Amino acid sequence: MLKKRVAKKMDFNESQKDMSRAYYGGATGALASGIVWLSAGLIGLYSSPFNSMLALLIGGMFIFPISLLFSKLLGATGKHDATNVLGKLAIENLGILFGGLFIAVIVAQLNSLLFYPIMLVIIGARYLTFQTLYGLKVYWALGSVLMISGFYLAIFPSDFTFAAFVGGFIEIAFALIIFRQSKECSAN
Repeated sequence: MLKKRVAKKMDFNESQKDMSRAYYGGATGALASGIVWLSAGLIGLYSSPFNSMLALLIGGMFIFPISLLFSKLLGATGKHDATNVLGKLAIENLGILFGGLFIAVIVAQLNSLLFYPIMLVIIGARYLTFQTLYGLKVYWALGSVLMISGFYLAIFPSDFTFAAFVGGFIEIAFALIIFRQSKECSAN
C-alpha cells in the first residue's frame, strides 16, 4: 500500500517570516489599498458620493491582485508556502471586512457622510490581525490610527471625500514604514 506523504506544517514564527517574505510584510497590500482609497476620494471630488463608494468597493476587489503584482515587481514571490499555518488567517479575517462593508453601505443610505468613517474603523480592525499574520507590531499602530480617525470623523463629519483621503494617506505612509521594517526583519 502506498503511504501518503504528509507535509510538515510550519511553526508559528516560520509562518510569520514566510508571510512577510512573500508579501513584503503586507506593505504592498497597504500601498495598493491606499491607492484605492485615494482613487475613490478623487472620484468623489469629481463625481457623486455613490460613484466614490462604488470605486472603493470595486477597487477593493483588486487590492490583493495589485499587491501581488507589487510584491513580484519588488522581487518577492507573492505566494506563501502551502504548509504555512497562517495562510488561512489571511482569508478568515475577510469576514471582518465583508461584515463591516455591509454595515457601511446600509448606514450610508441614511447618512452618506458615515460611509468612509465606518470603513476606516472596519479596515483598522482588520489590520489589527495583521500583527499575528506578519509579526510586525506596526500593524497595531496602523489599525489604531485608522480606527481613531474613523471614530473622530464619524463624530465630527467633514466633506464626504475627506475621510477617503485620510485613509489613503495613512495607509500609504504606513506601507512605507512596513516595507522598511519587513526588509530589516528579512535581513536578520
